[in-house]
Parts: sequence; structure tokens; C-alpha cells
Amino acid sequence: TERAQSLQQEVFVQALNEFVSLWCAFGGGTKLSVGCVAPPTLTVLPPSSVKVQQGKVTLVCLANKGFPSDWTLSWKVDGSSWSSEVSQSPGLLQKDDSLYSWSSTLTLEEEQWLKNTVTCEATKESQPTISTTLRRGQCTEQPEYYDI
Repeated sequence: TERAQSLQQEVFVQALNEFVSLWCAFGGGTKLSVGCVAPPTLTVLPPSSVKVQQGKVTLVCLANKGFPSDWTLSWKVDGSSWSSEVSQSPGLLQKDDSLYSWSSTLTLEEEQWLKNTVTCEATKESQPTISTTLRRGQCTEQPEYYDI
């Protein structure tokens, strides 16, 4: 059919002074990303002092300027993989540089946060793992705010 023919494209590759014809057919839902792999920059944001006082804490891992969008964020607590109470946002394409940003949250009990380190990791098949670790001692106390 005409539609099937429009989904096929002949691509010529010059190799050793001769042309080779390659046929590629893309079906519905196919995603083609063209560009170089760029590992994201990771930043772990500590919980607010208000949340710490409520017994649970939520940490956020921000991944910025990665490509393509299929990097996966994961967490470790004291070096062990942690998957409970974790969520990840889908990649958001930045218009200015065509790179992606996304985030993941980790919720812990207050006592887990106070005595452990947390690590956010970004992984992608066939790429080295990117990670950043936050230790409780690295966090400065948040200023106290009072209603007057």
C-alpha cells in the first residue's frame, strides 16, 4: 500500500568506494533518537527541616542535561539498592539545548535518614553508571522561621 511504502526509506552508505543499499522500515510507536549519548549531571537535594520534624523525609535527585531520555534513576541507602517509596518522572526535553532533565524522589523514615548515606545513580545500557552521594553530615541546618 501507499502508506506502507511511505514508511520505508532507502539509505545509501558508502563503504570502500561502493554503495550498499539498506532498507529500514519503521512501524507505529518507533522512536529514533539521533545524537551523542550525554550522561546527566546529578544533584541530590536534602529534605526540608519541616519534613524531618514530621517523621518522614523526602530526598530528590535531579538529573540534568542527559541524552537520550532513557537513563534510569535509582537509589542506594548505605550502599544497598533501595526501591520502596521511590518514584521517577519521565524525561523532559529542554528546548534550549535538546537535552533531557528528569527527577526521582526517595522517601525514608527519619531515623533511616539520620544514620545513613543516600546515593542516586543514573544508568543506561552500555554506559558507565553516574552517581552522587549525600551524607547527612553534609547538610547544613535549615534556618528556623517563626510567625510574628
